[in-house]
Amino acid sequence: MERVDGKFMLKIAFCDDDLEILKELGILLDKYKKERDEDLTCTVFQSPLELLAAIEKGFSFDISFLDILMPGENGIETAKEIRQYDNNMKIIFLTSSPEFAVQSYTVGAYFYQLKPVWEESFFRLMDSVLAECTKTQENSLILRSKEGITRIDLEKLEYCEVIGRTLFFHLGNGKVFESVGSLDDLFLQLKPYGNFLRPHRSFLVNMDYIQNISYRAIKLISLAEIPIPHGKCSEIKNKYLEYAFNRKQVFLS
Repeated sequence: MERVDGKFMLKIAFCDDDLEILKELGILLDKYKKERDEDLTCTVFQSPLELLAAIEKGFSFDISFLDILMPGENGIETAKEIRQYDNNMKIIFLTSSPEFAVQSYTVGAYFYQLKPVWEESFFRLMDSVLAECTKTQENSLILRSKEGITRIDLEKLEYCEVIGRTLFFHLGNGKVFESVGSLDDLFLQLKPYGNFLRPHRSFLVNMDYIQNISYRAIKLISLAEIPIPHGKCSEIKNKYLEYAFNRKQVFLS
């Protein structure tokens, strides 16, 4: 998803071996864009291999409409491969049978849409998935890592550290993503959210994960310790207390 003139522009992929289905989806999308005044781009693929090849080259999509039954590789297997590159894409399966409904959710499918796709159901589905994408975008960070294009939910980001020109993003679940970048730039990008503290030039901390603060270090919920420069303890404590007070968190004295 890209921001253009203050609005989010979502990228959609349609993947189906049936040209008639692709044509119908294109017509529905054009009508939806006009009626909802939405800025959407669409790329059409006639096989899962074409879609996977594009993703492997670095193309990313916010939403994909993926037919389950296609020659060569079914939609479930394609979705599993997509998840190796992108855990955030909203995958909507298209099918004429409910046979794979349960399997579809094992790959984090957003929805399971039975064919034919009627205008009313398409509009309702698009309203829902666009709202979800916008919400995700506003509270997330997109980066290019070794795993591919990755969108990190900022609520799950515990802390970030920089070594040389490499940023290490530590999530609350223990996962770590690497990306090339500047901690200065990242701090400016995250500053408006209000919950990120920079106690040290090499670290950025999500204050929601702070367990305690001593004169030497910040201890996080994961038990990771972030060093505090000499003489900075009082300043860091005050910033944290102000943040916690504004969040109406309870203190025991």
